[in-house]
Amino acid sequence: MADNKQYVTQAQDNGRVMISEDVISSIATQALVDIEGYAGLSSNPAIDLADMIGKKSWGKGLKVSIGEKDDVTIECNVIMRYGHSVVAVATAIQEAIVNAISSMTGIQAIVVNVNVCGIVRQ
Repeated sequence: MADNKQYVTQAQDNGRVMISEDVISSIATQALVDIEGYAGLSSNPAIDLADMIGKKSWGKGLKVSIGEKDDVTIECNVIMRYGHSVVAVATAIQEAIVNAISSMTGIQAIVVNVNVCGIVRQ
């Protein structure tokens, strides 16, 4: 059941704070907006239906998984702009997401995997 965990829980002095996968997904999505060479998120049509059950954000091109120790793994399916370095843009995406999530939530254990699904000319 730990694979279906939907919240990161952080203990505080007078209670706890629970941060949902949807909040983490929204923060990650907003972090991408200003990245040079990033064109958008892409849903992955090759995803097995069984993998999609319980993973609402896959349809948006971003999947957040929270582990047993509140570690966060993010899978991004992105479309990049033609003429930009794929590796440089992917690295910028990873850094932007990690920085945004850690600064807004305090979560430090974050892995970001970038899957380049397409290139567009614009």
